Amino acid sequence: MGKKIVLLPLDERPCNMNFPERLFSDGAINIVKPEKLGDKKIPADFDTIKDFLYRECKDADGLVISLDMLLYGGLVPSRIHKHEKEELISRTEVIRKIREINPGIMIYGFNVIMRCPNYSSDDEEPDYYLFCGKEIHDLGEAIHKSRNGIKSEISVDKAAEQVDKRILEDYINRRAINRYMNVEVLKLAKEGFIDGLVIPQDDSAAYGYAAMDQEAVREKISEYGLTDKVLIYPGADEVELTLISRMINTISDKRPKIYPSFFCEEAKKIVPLYEGAELINTVLHHITSAGCEAVSDMQKADIVLYLTAPSGQMREAVSQPADTEGYRNRDLKGLIDSINTVKDAGKIAVVADNAYANGGDLEIIELLDDKRMLLTLDGYAGWNTSANTLGTAIAESVFVYHFGKTETYESFMIERYLEDAGYCGKIRGEVTDDLPESGMTYFDVKDRDGIVSHIVSDRLRDYLHRHLHSIESNVKDIHVTMPWKRMFEIDLWVQTGRI
Repeated sequence: MGKKIVLLPLDERPCNMNFPERLFSDGAINIVKPEKLGDKKIPADFDTIKDFLYRECKDADGLVISLDMLLYGGLVPSRIHKHEKEELISRTEVIRKIREINPGIMIYGFNVIMRCPNYSSDDEEPDYYLFCGKEIHDLGEAIHKSRNGIKSEISVDKAAEQVDKRILEDYINRRAINRYMNVEVLKLAKEGFIDGLVIPQDDSAAYGYAAMDQEAVREKISEYGLTDKVLIYPGADEVELTLISRMINTISDKRPKIYPSFFCEEAKKIVPLYEGAELINTVLHHITSAGCEAVSDMQKADIVLYLTAPSGQMREAVSQPADTEGYRNRDLKGLIDSINTVKDAGKIAVVADNAYANGGDLEIIELLDDKRMLLTLDGYAGWNTSANTLGTAIAESVFVYHFGKTETYESFMIERYLEDAGYCGKIRGEVTDDLPESGMTYFDVKDRDGIVSHIVSDRLRDYLHRHLHSIESNVKDIHVTMPWKRMFEIDLWVQTGRI
């Protein structure tokens, strides 16, 4: 293929900065990204981004661009910025200029709807969110329910009394500006400067400020006649992988057929944690967004996407194993048998392990390892939200569909087993419990490459030895850093090759 795709990531975290290159780094695709972005709450420099885009897009076949990075300097900066509308609108001219520089370039973009977490923490929000984040969320939920004639646990007036008026004014004004820019970005799609657009709902819920913003943006999508060009669904950190997948499919003039396989019908209807939509609807949106086609007959599929979600309330990975009917009803043996049948039929089999939020299902991983199927599978993901997991697994399947299972792809898969299951599902919680002894907290481990990163590396080696016997000999070395000096994410690098 020999195609150049320029990527402007959502932020500098490994899932956004490194996953696309690690997954799609194949001789046929050259992904070009900035050398440096911002640092959590410190935004990336706009002029540096602009110069990078103008320079690299001149001869590129495609551009996958985070509008939050272009406008605000990153995802977290989008929640705390002080920019006025006029400045932000002027920054959208970069897209028009790129189209002028390279009229034939394919441009896919995404612009996140600002989230409103239901807990009090200033780690990724304005400083005041530490003291009244939960109250701000509850007020938004009360307002939204009131508008829909639904009784809330707390009245709007009572909820409003819990938040300082100046703080609320700051928060509401920023939301209004971000929502305005969501609509401005729609205009770029309407005018043909963006060929495909995703409006992801970051950590969403059925009611609240984010859901109300989503409704307003949906109205504009309909008004502008963009329902076939703009998709809006739960997700965020996986969107780059999704849009690169779509770009590869479009360039190749292919549309892989995907059959989503659930443990049971009830699992389709659950609303995953941190999302405000039924799982089946999100799955179908993700398949479409990746430039693939959902099919209802497994026999007609190129790819079978296995989803491990329970039939009832989803739990956090840290609480596993969950002893509820929704989890007990899952037929794990049937999963193994089906994967073997699908592989024997020459189809691609990937597992979107969304049984739990924020980590893989350790029981499923050990079962796959016992059957020596970890690398027989064509893809695996099980991290953060269900939507993040979905987008990653679908992108893996698209890669295998086009390029097969290369050596670099095998490394990416092994990293997913170690990080998604080993770290997120087990080790993160264990190490967090020991942090106070060293004067550290979940949100502050002091160094990127310090004592905690070395502890995590050692724990991952132990996890590999104890629980991933079938692939232990494939791993030569493991290296870990803590990119935002906190426990939530790691930057994991695995050196593979038979030892």
